[in-house]
Amino acid sequence: MRVKGGTVTHARHRKVVKAAKGYYGARGTNFRTATQAVDKANQYATRDRKNRKRNFRALWIQRINAAVRGHDAALTYSRFINGLALAGIEVDRKVLADLAVHEPDAFGAIVDRAKAALPA
Repeated sequence: MRVKGGTVTHARHRKVVKAAKGYYGARGTNFRTATQAVDKANQYATRDRKNRKRNFRALWIQRINAAVRGHDAALTYSRFINGLALAGIEVDRKVLADLAVHEPDAFGAIVDRAKAALPA
């Protein structure tokens, strides 16, 4: 007696087509094209999980740089980070950017400490 795999195959096809919901044209309904579209979408998703971390770090650096220059026009981002290291202040860029946006006074105090630690 042979084994029929119809239910398993149907479930697999349904899973792929469900993942392709909302895709344009046959990509959302036809199993063969939906498989290709879903595979490519998963490749993009995997790649962009890394890219999102890169983009956020770049955003935090831009915000910190703008806030540092707004507090003291002569101070740059790289000299500020160097001053933090010399002052022994260990705060990551995510927190610094959040302080720069929401707590400008606290951020200003950190800038002053970092600037004081820099050699003249």
